[in-house]
Amino acid sequence: MVIILTPVLVTTSGEFLVAVPAVTSLAASVLPWPIGKVRIAAVAVFLATLSIVLDFAYFGRPQTALLWLPIEVLGLTIILGRVVREVPGRRVLVVVGVTGLAAFAAPARFTLRTSSLDGELLFASVFMLTFAVALAAGVGFYLRSLDNQRRLAVAEARRDQRLELARDLHDFVAHEMTGILLEVQAARVREYDPVENGALLARLEEAGQRALDSMDETLRVMRGSESPSGRFSEGRDQEPLRPHGLGELPGLVRRFRETVTAHTELDLEEDLADVLPRQTQRAIFHVVLEGLTNIRKHAGRATRVRVTVGRAQDGRVEATVTDNGGRTLLRGERRGGGAGLVGLTERIEALGGTMTAGPRERGWYVSASLPAPSDALG
Repeated sequence: MVIILTPVLVTTSGEFLVAVPAVTSLAASVLPWPIGKVRIAAVAVFLATLSIVLDFAYFGRPQTALLWLPIEVLGLTIILGRVVREVPGRRVLVVVGVTGLAAFAAPARFTLRTSSLDGELLFASVFMLTFAVALAAGVGFYLRSLDNQRRLAVAEARRDQRLELARDLHDFVAHEMTGILLEVQAARVREYDPVENGALLARLEEAGQRALDSMDETLRVMRGSESPSGRFSEGRDQEPLRPHGLGELPGLVRRFRETVTAHTELDLEEDLADVLPRQTQRAIFHVVLEGLTNIRKHAGRATRVRVTVGRAQDGRVEATVTDNGGRTLLRGERRGGGAGLVGLTERIEALGGTMTAGPRERGWYVSASLPAPSDALG
């Protein structure tokens, strides 16, 4: 910048005015706008207007105008590129038009005040100005398209994360609340027993606490989805709600068994937890969770429930939940919803698996088949 300002030392006070738009434009082109409430669009319009006014108001030596011309044109073209990239909506057309006009008109300070103008020099100047403006606009448009793609990717990541949170909230909280509802309805028709009533209240307290923990973790992830600067994190480094996997299935089945009269079995193949990826284990956990939740809600007459997780003959991993209870509804159950199986199917398909659910014999089944890594095939 010191080198750029050196010509000021040899200019007269009247000619000093021509240096103002040149130095100001170059400085503004590299500043991190917006600064406070001042944005790049307002700066571009102001500098372009100042440049156009001086085209007609300058009466100094043409040589001085020619000296500052490259600096001013460079600053205006950089600003034009930034305007194309950063100014939103239709305003960009107006601002680009004014800034581009100022860049093209800047040589008028020299051409209007010299009688010995070479035609070839004029043609070369117009060509270079056109190339510079077109290059700046092209680079700005390219960067604008990259910014738009990034915004779309962030919006898509935000939507996917919200759907993931909604699925987790449905799976965990609905499971616990369904269990609480079932136990309360059963307690209303049983004779009062102090010991059994105390155990019931303890189970209800534990289920309620797990539901609250799930909601707290959901809120934690939602708050963590934005950085301190307010920008959205695309979720690559976000922790899952819980590290649920195959190791948690025995506890899940045990808690389910305590709240129902049906004989419940878990057939979990050994060593799968050591070889399956975390996402696959988490998906299997959700399959079992959804199956048990639906049994609570719809199969109150079931006498037998079976959970099976293991390798299939085709090398894939299968998780299946079956019951023999037909399809009944709990009294007072909410209609609507139904997002559990839909969201679960999306989760399984995203991992390259397939999801099926439907009636079988006297009951119902929920089953998922997922690909397994080569070292999980045994």
